[in-house]
Amino acid sequence: MSIMPDHWIREQAETNGMIEPFVDAQRRENMISYGVSSYGYDARVADEFMIFTNVDNAIVDPKQFSEQTFVQRQSDVCIIPPNSFALARTVEYFRIPRDVLVICLGKSTYARCGIIVNVTPLEPEWEGHVTLEFSNTTPLPAKIYANEGACQFLFFKGDNPPDVSYADRAGKYMGQTGVTLPKI
Repeated sequence: MSIMPDHWIREQAETNGMIEPFVDAQRRENMISYGVSSYGYDARVADEFMIFTNVDNAIVDPKQFSEQTFVQRQSDVCIIPPNSFALARTVEYFRIPRDVLVICLGKSTYARCGIIVNVTPLEPEWEGHVTLEFSNTTPLPAKIYANEGACQFLFFKGDNPPDVSYADRAGKYMGQTGVTLPKI
């Protein structure tokens, strides 16, 4: 398994629609950078946020998840309360090739502020907007900037394609758009 370089990412985006919209260079003019990098792609966070709140004293249950635990906002910025989190999505829509697994890491700019970005791996032949979790680990409110870099995706190409891909098993998050909550 090998990590794939910028020219491979560019080719897959341009010929196979792996990332749409695709930004062919690092953009960083007075913002948190995004676009293709040496061995990855820095994706942007969209302006749709679901901010965790517990005004109704709800229990977080992945099998019976309640939307009442969130407030929805569409804005250029998202303020995450102390020791809380928000869900968002990428601006980019991803289409992962059959022989590729994608790992996501948070941007260091956010990490240095105590903001952790969590994303599960993008499996072979998965497609959709990626739901992002921003955890504010600090005792202070934290700000997330829409349409700026949020995380970096690393593309690992397998020596052989898998017997069964995410599409083959009709994964429950296939083709998701918008911020997607847990499903069973």
